[in-house]
Amino acid sequence: MRKINGLLKPATMALLPLCTSLAFLPAHAQTAAPATPAAAPVVKYDLTYDIISPVMAKNGMVASEQELATQVGLDILKRGGNAIDAGVAVGFALAVVLPNAGNIGGGGFMMIHDAKTGKNVALDFREMAPAKASRDMYLDDKGNVAPGRSLYTHLAIGVPGTVAGLTHALQKYGTMKLSDVIAPAVKLAEKGYPVSPSLALILAAERDHLGQWESSKAIFFKDGRPLEAGDKLVQKDLAKSLKLIAKKGPSVFYEGEIGKKIVAEMDKHNGLITAADLKNYKVVEREPVVGNYRGYQVMSMPPPSSGGIHIIQMMNILERYPLKQYGADSAQTIHLMAEAMKLAYADRAEYLGDPDFNKVPVKGLTSRAYADELAKKINPDRATPSSEIKPGKPQPYESDQTTHFSVADKQGNLVATTYTLNLNFGSGIVATGTGITLNNEMDDFSAKPGVPNAFGLVGGEANAIGPAKRPLSSMSPTFVLKDGKPFLVTGSPGGSRIITTTMQTILNVIEHDMNVAEATITPRIHHQWAPDQLRIEKGISADTIKILQDKGQKISVQPSMGRTQTIQIKDGAFYGYSDPRNPDGRTLGF
Repeated sequence: MRKINGLLKPATMALLPLCTSLAFLPAHAQTAAPATPAAAPVVKYDLTYDIISPVMAKNGMVASEQELATQVGLDILKRGGNAIDAGVAVGFALAVVLPNAGNIGGGGFMMIHDAKTGKNVALDFREMAPAKASRDMYLDDKGNVAPGRSLYTHLAIGVPGTVAGLTHALQKYGTMKLSDVIAPAVKLAEKGYPVSPSLALILAAERDHLGQWESSKAIFFKDGRPLEAGDKLVQKDLAKSLKLIAKKGPSVFYEGEIGKKIVAEMDKHNGLITAADLKNYKVVEREPVVGNYRGYQVMSMPPPSSGGIHIIQMMNILERYPLKQYGADSAQTIHLMAEAMKLAYADRAEYLGDPDFNKVPVKGLTSRAYADELAKKINPDRATPSSEIKPGKPQPYESDQTTHFSVADKQGNLVATTYTLNLNFGSGIVATGTGITLNNEMDDFSAKPGVPNAFGLVGGEANAIGPAKRPLSSMSPTFVLKDGKPFLVTGSPGGSRIITTTMQTILNVIEHDMNVAEATITPRIHHQWAPDQLRIEKGISADTIKILQDKGQKISVQPSMGRTQTIQIKDGAFYGYSDPRNPDGRTLGF
C-alpha cells in the first residue's frame, strides 16, 4: 500500500472492492458485536463510504502532474485569481518543474469555459511548421523516411506556441497581471527544487537524447551524468527568460531577445525557424466540437486536434449499447470499445489535419447518422481485423510526452489544458542562453503517407508537411456539462492513447457511476487500428482476456496508459484526482 493524493492506495491499478472486510471500515462504520453471542446483530456496512475517494473542496481546485505546479495554481486561486489566471500560472510553472513535458518551447490546446458569458473557447496554440518546411524534408535520397531526422535534430522543431497561447488566455479571460502569474515559476527556476525519483528515471532514460547537446547537459547533467533523485535542479537561464516574458510580454519571445537566441540556435545547426516564422506565429480561437451522451454535453478540441472529434465519434457509436449493464472492463464492454476505436482511428488516418489547409469533415465525423452506419460494421461477438477496416465516408453526413492540467473556480470558470514537447524533452535541444527546451513536434506530421510516426500512428495527405501548417494532434482537453453547467474537466498525456484514455474516464463516470478517483484507477485499454492489437493494462482478469481472445482480439498487455487530471463539479463541491500512474501528480483544493 502507498499514499497517493494524500490517501492510502493499492500498489496496483486494480480497483479495490467497496468493503473486503470489516477491518477496512472506519470506526464510525463498524458495529461491534455485543458480549452475548445469541443477541449478535447482523454487521451493518456504511455503503456511502468509498475506499477510493477523490480530493474534495468547496472554493476551487487544481489538478496537475506536478505537486509544485498544482500548489502555484492553488495559491493564485486563494489570492482571488480565476481559473484562467491559475491555469496560466500552472502552465508556466510546469515549464520549470516538469521539464520533460511542461514547456514554453512547445505548444498545445486550452479549453476555456467563461462563467460570465457561458462561452466555451477552444484555444489553439499548436506549433507551426517553418516557412521553409517541405513535403519530403524527412526522406532520404531513396524516398525512405530518414531515421531520427524528424525527432532529434533542429529540423524536428516547430515554431513554439505556448508563450503566445498562455499570454493570450490571460489577457482575454484572466484578471491578473502577467508578472504576477509568472513570478512563482521564476522563483522555482531560480532557487531550484529536488529532482523526484520519477524525474530521475526519465533523465536516466534520456541520457543519450539530452547528452548530444552541451546546452542541455549544462542544465540536466552533473559531473557527466544525468541529475539523480534528490539533486537540485536550478535553471538560471530559464528564470531569465521567464523574467523577460513577465516584463515585456510575448513579443520578447517572438520578436525580441529570446527569439533572436532561438534563431541563432537554428542558424548554427541548419534548423529552419527564422525570425519571420516567430513573428508570424498566431494563436487561433476555435469553436469546440460538441456531442451529447446520455443527456450530458461533451465538449472538446477541434482540429488540428483529432481528439475531440474521435471522442464524440466513439461515444456516438457506444451509446447504443448497455455498457452499464455489461459492466466496466467486462469482456463485452472492452470488445465494443475496441471495435469503435478501430473505426475512429481509421478515419483519423484519412481525414484529419490542419483545418486551415484541409477541409476536415467535422460535422460528418461527429454526426449520429454516421455513427449509425459505422455501428453496422461492428460484430458484438467477433473482432473485425484492421486489414478489413477502411476509412468510412463521413462527407454525406456533413449538413507521450505531453502533460495535462485542469482548473475550476468557485465562479464556474473552467480550464482544461494539454500541451507538449512531443516526446520526453522534445528534441532534447535547449536553445543556448535561454534555458528553453525545444519541441520535436514536426514528427506529428505524416513524413510519408502510410509510414507510422513515433506513436505508431499512420497519417495521410491531410496531415502532410507544409509551410505554416499545424501538425495533427491527439491532445484532448475536454469538458462535460450537465444542463449547461460544468460537470467534469479532464484530459491526459499519452500520445495516440490520449483520446481513448479521456473517453474511458468520461464513460467510467457517466456509465459506471464511478467517482473520479475510481474512474481514474480503473485499468484502461487502447486500439488505434494500426497496428492491429488491443493494448490493455495490468489488472484485466485472465478470464476476460480469454473471452476477448476467443472473440478474435489480439491482446497485448503493456505498461500503463495516460495520466489523467480530472475535476468533477457536483452538489456545489469540487471532487478531483490526479492519476497515480504518475506519482508526482497532485490535486489540491480549498
